Amino acid sequence: MDVNFNQIEDIDNSSCNNGEAMPRISRSTQKEAQGALLDYLHSTRNIPFLDAQYVSENSPCFLRKLVDNVNNEPDIRRGVARFLQFRTINEFEPFFESIGLEPCEFVPLLPGDLMFLSDEDGLLDNCHVLYDYGVSRGSIGRVYMGAREVFRYGSGVLVSKLRDFEELGLSKSVIAKAIIYHPSLLIDGVGKEFFKVVSRLQFIGCEYDWVEQHLLENASYNWIQIFELLQLLNDIGCENKELGYLLRRHPEILFNTSGRSTFSLIGFLIKFGFTKNDICWLFLHFPQVKVEKFVWNLGRAFELLFVIHMDALNVGIIIRKNFMLLGSRSVKKAKTLLNLNIGKKRLCETLIKNPLVLKNWVLREKSEQLHVTRLTTTLHSRMGRIRFLSSIGFTEDSKEMEKALKVFRGKGEELRERFDCLVKAGLGEEDVEQMIKACPKILNQTKEVIETKIRYLVNDLGYPVSSLMSFPGYIAYTMDRVKLRCSMYKWLVNQNAVRPTLRLSTIIGCTESYFEEKYVSKHPKGLVVWQEVKKTFSVK
Repeated sequence: MDVNFNQIEDIDNSSCNNGEAMPRISRSTQKEAQGALLDYLHSTRNIPFLDAQYVSENSPCFLRKLVDNVNNEPDIRRGVARFLQFRTINEFEPFFESIGLEPCEFVPLLPGDLMFLSDEDGLLDNCHVLYDYGVSRGSIGRVYMGAREVFRYGSGVLVSKLRDFEELGLSKSVIAKAIIYHPSLLIDGVGKEFFKVVSRLQFIGCEYDWVEQHLLENASYNWIQIFELLQLLNDIGCENKELGYLLRRHPEILFNTSGRSTFSLIGFLIKFGFTKNDICWLFLHFPQVKVEKFVWNLGRAFELLFVIHMDALNVGIIIRKNFMLLGSRSVKKAKTLLNLNIGKKRLCETLIKNPLVLKNWVLREKSEQLHVTRLTTTLHSRMGRIRFLSSIGFTEDSKEMEKALKVFRGKGEELRERFDCLVKAGLGEEDVEQMIKACPKILNQTKEVIETKIRYLVNDLGYPVSSLMSFPGYIAYTMDRVKLRCSMYKWLVNQNAVRPTLRLSTIIGCTESYFEEKYVSKHPKGLVVWQEVKKTFSVK
C-alpha cells in the first residue's frame, strides 16, 4: 500500500479550504473512510460513539483529504486506518466541520497548541447540554462562532443558565431558537433580560418567531430598556390585547434604538400636557410612520414655533391640537416661510388665530391628508371630553373615566352644554354629576332633545324633574318608546287594570315581553289595544 504520510502536512491548505469545488468521491469510498474515522475517534481516542459517528458522517472535506492521502488505494478503510494510526490529526478540524462551519470559517479557530478534542475542557460536555436542549448539532457551529466562552463553562454552569431562562415561563424550543440566533445571550449577562422581554411579548400575543423576524442580526439591544418600555406602555393604559396589536403593526416602537425614540416621544407628550389616557390613545391610533421620524417631525414643528417667537402657552395649544398632523409629516422650515415676506410676528399671529393653516405648511401626500386630519380632529375632541369629565368629578386616567370616554359622543363644549341644560331644568350640579356617572349615555342626546324630554316628563306625564335622579336613563330612551309605554300605562290605569303608582323606571325600562305579560295582559282587551297603540309609534 502506497501511503504518503508526508501529505498530511498540507491538509489545512487543500482545496476544501480555498473555496474551489473538489471532485466528488464515490459513496462507497466515502463510507469506507467514514468507518475508519469512526473507529479512530471512538476506539482509539475514546470519543463517545454517537459523537464519533456524527463527526465521521458530517465532515466531507476532511474525509476527502484523508482519501487523497492514501492515493486512492483499493482498500480505502485499511489505508485510512493505517494513516490515522501513524499520523496525528487535528481532531478539531472534522469536529468544526460537523457542527456546521465551513473550512474558511473554522481554520482561524483551530487551536495552535491543541490537537485532541479531549484537551479542550468542557467542549463536548457543553455540546451535549445544547444537543439535549434542542439545539441541533448542525447549529452548534453558529453558537460556537458567537460565544466560544460557553464551551469552556465548568460542569453545571450552562445547565443553570438555561434553567434560569425556563423560570421565566418560556419553552425549551423558544430558548433554543434564541440561543442559535443570538449566542451572546449565554455570555454577556443580558440573556435573562432578553428572555424577560420575550416572555412578556408572548403574554400579549407576540410569539418568538415574530420577535426574531424584527431583530437585526448582530445588532446590539438594550433589553432592560425594552422591558421598561413594555411596562411603561402597560402603565399608561395600553391593555395586553391592544399592546400586542400595536406592536405587531409598529415593531419599531420597541426595537428601533431599543425603544429610545419611543421614550423621547412619551417625554415630549408629557411635557405638553398629555395625560396617560391621551398617550395610550395616540399609540393605539399611531399613523404609518416610523417613531423616530415622528419624533423628528415634531421637533421640526417645535423649532418652527420657537423661531417665530411664539409664547409657550400657544405653542402647547398648537402642538396638542395638531399632534398627529405635525408628527406624520415634516413642516416647512421657518426660513422658507419667512422668505414669503411674512414677518415673524405676523406669522405667529396667523398661527395663533388659525392653527389649521399649518396644513398648508406640511409636506405630505394628498392621499394621507384626510386620514391625518381626522386623527387630529378626533384627538382634539377626546381631549375636550377629558377636560369636561375632570370638571364634573371624574378622576383623570381612572377606569371610570376611560369607560365614560368610550360611551360619550360629541365635543367637550357640547357635553358641557348638555350638562348645563339639566342644571337649568332645576337639578343640582352634584345631582347631575351622579346621574351622568350612573348613566353616561344621557349626555349623547342633544340639548334640544334633552329639553323636549324634560318638558314631556313634567308637563305631560306630571312627574317632577327630581324624578330623573332615580331614573336618569329616561333621557336615553327615544320619545316614541316613552310615549308608547306611558300611553298604554295611562289606559290601563283608567281601566283599573294596574295600580297608578308604578315607577317610571318600571314602565319604560322593562323589556317589551315583560311589559306585555305583567301589565298589558291584566286587561282582557289589553293586547288588542296595545297593538293599536303600537301602530301609532315607531318604537326604538
